[in-house]
Amino acid sequence: RSQSKASVPGTEVEGSRHESQKRQKLVQIHQALNSDPVDIESLRRAAVSEGGLLTDEIRRKVWPKLLSINVYNLPAKPAKDVRESHKDYNQVLMDVRRSMRRFPTGMRVEQREVLQEQLIDIILDVLRRNPQLHYYQGYHDIVVTFLLVVGERMSIAMVETLSKHHLRDFMDPTMDSTKHILNYLMPILEQVDPELHSFMLRAEVGTIFALSWLITWYGHVLSEFRHVLRLYDFFLASHPLMAIYFAAVIVLHRQEQVLSCDCDMASVHHLLSSIPQNLPYEELIGRAQELFSLYPPALLARRAALQSRHSITLNCFEGFQLATLHQRPDAILRQQLHQRDPALAPPPDVATPSGSSPLLKAAVWGISATLGAAALAVAQTALEWAPEFLLQLF
Repeated sequence: RSQSKASVPGTEVEGSRHESQKRQKLVQIHQALNSDPVDIESLRRAAVSEGGLLTDEIRRKVWPKLLSINVYNLPAKPAKDVRESHKDYNQVLMDVRRSMRRFPTGMRVEQREVLQEQLIDIILDVLRRNPQLHYYQGYHDIVVTFLLVVGERMSIAMVETLSKHHLRDFMDPTMDSTKHILNYLMPILEQVDPELHSFMLRAEVGTIFALSWLITWYGHVLSEFRHVLRLYDFFLASHPLMAIYFAAVIVLHRQEQVLSCDCDMASVHHLLSSIPQNLPYEELIGRAQELFSLYPPALLARRAALQSRHSITLNCFEGFQLATLHQRPDAILRQQLHQRDPALAPPPDVATPSGSSPLLKAAVWGISATLGAAALAVAQTALEWAPEFLLQLF
């Protein structure tokens, strides 16, 4: 008779160890969020370590801190009457209509349609308020990930910050800056595996196979949303070039397959552009961190004659990273908001979720009836964070 999983020697011990580590991480995240200033370094470590941020509820608390966003000072809901006049409206509309596979399987059509409308609004609102940013196909794959986790208004704040920092090079009017970021891939391979690097040079495959990986943070090419979220935890807590280091470790992971290909562009490109769905993500994340430490961007830039002055993203990252270190915990931000306008925020000692007003309960019911369980989770977290945020949705 086959053994049950629980009776397999070592399984119970391993499961207990895993649960203990998870509880310890939850405590560390809670402590980091409530430190004054917020302990950003601990949050970054939690995001990149095994398992990432564990749940969407935790992501809704940690992701904004990683991007230095005040959840009590979010942009207003986009106005509907300006979207069609935007120069990118038709392209965004087409891309969003083609994005059905990015929504959870089994989601009702009416739910998805509401979210798709919000997706269009978020993209156009960010572009309208930042005319220096240029839309690119694949941008919606990044935005939809945030929409599904944190909701519309928080997504606007997060996507706008990302677009002006981590994604900035992709949003130039030309592809020159994006090519510059892709050009870091081959020097990484050269340092780690000269044989593989030489083979790819002979095949003249270039780096275009990794373009969709890079500009969508893998959101476009991975079929399981949990894997996308794990990578977003990692990238939000890391240097903007980490996505290209991750591309390098995928290629290195497939070294045997690549070397067994015919040494020509078509064969190697076909192999590499079809990304496996069963990658050992935790192992690859650890390997990418290791390579980033061994071969930092400055070293690669010198060896490959890459000029970082061409990259707005890289040039502004250090300042952005320093700015994230001076954030107040949400309890203090809520208190400050209450002091500025008592009508907007409850006193900090009010337990909002358990003491919700009928209006707030009606708002939560309205969201759950309209958008389903995923949005209800966002609403419940909004109650915990900021009731005024929830009320302004209606």
